[in-house]
Amino acid sequence: MNELLRRLLFLPDQASTFARDVDQLHFFVILTTFVMSTAVGMTAVFFFIRYRRRSETQTTPHIEPPAWMEALFVTVPLSFFLLWFFMGFSEFVRQQTPPSDSMDVYVMAKKWMWKFAYPDGPNAINVLRVPAGRNVRLLMTSRDVIHSFYVPEFRIKKDVLPGRYTDQWFNALEPGRYQILCAEYCGAGHSIMRGEVIVMKPQDYEDWLASAKRGLASRQDGAPTSIDFAPPIGNLIEQGKRIAAEQGCFKCHSTDGTRHIGPTWLDLYHRREKLNDGKLIDADEAYLTRSMMDPALEVVDGFQPVMPSFEGRVSGPEVAALVEYIKSLQSDAVRTGPSEGPAYAPVRNR
Repeated sequence: MNELLRRLLFLPDQASTFARDVDQLHFFVILTTFVMSTAVGMTAVFFFIRYRRRSETQTTPHIEPPAWMEALFVTVPLSFFLLWFFMGFSEFVRQQTPPSDSMDVYVMAKKWMWKFAYPDGPNAINVLRVPAGRNVRLLMTSRDVIHSFYVPEFRIKKDVLPGRYTDQWFNALEPGRYQILCAEYCGAGHSIMRGEVIVMKPQDYEDWLASAKRGLASRQDGAPTSIDFAPPIGNLIEQGKRIAAEQGCFKCHSTDGTRHIGPTWLDLYHRREKLNDGKLIDADEAYLTRSMMDPALEVVDGFQPVMPSFEGRVSGPEVAALVEYIKSLQSDAVRTGPSEGPAYAPVRNR
């Protein structure tokens, strides 16, 4: 039935762990709408014939429906809408929660191309290679305008924004080649902003990665991206620590919980921060990214807005690495279990 409906609705192949579940929701909505619309239409035709006006003097009697019938007409459609919501919400939460063992890949969108960089591997233009059956998290940002990363066979689509980064994860089921499209109009070259995901067998991927580290990947995927696109040394956390030292972040922020010119980075991630206007905010990835781009926008209570803006000084993947480094700075109490304690302030108030 799944394959029949997929073909009837002209949907592409189901090539990721998301695809089948997303399609099941789609099929449920389509079939429910089709059945109910048909039932309403046929009932209307029946009423037109059965209760048609039979003479010029015929009048329509006033009918007072019982309470149970009114309740039925309200609760039955509402139950379907609630069912749609809970089915869709559970899938949304799943897609927004990357597994902890995901392999990270940097993505930089630019008019009109996709640039990919592996934390411990090569860079590539318009070609993303991943192993089949492995969770992959894309850390995405844009150098110019809003783009949207879309792979129809994977049923994933995520906006790629300038000045901050978003993430999207997937798990490709079978080796093959799958087209990448930009799903947000971004200018005259929007239609040619295409790329390709090459899903490889795990061993083939490891062999390619090893050969790429020896400098052979550039012959296949084009010239590597510039050094400011993604630092090629070490993993995300190590890169973030190195960038923080290069940018002078440690002159104002501590990593051991002590108070300094700016708030400490220890246990910062996902702590509730009180701003100088009394507002509370969650220090998530988007918040930390904004703090580097526009530090005066949300100032933590008790600190002065002395941190300069880093917009244009650090690239998108470098911001991603800094955020990952901050996320890694957790005390033993946080690692062993959740706790409620005083909020720490964000990276913005340097």
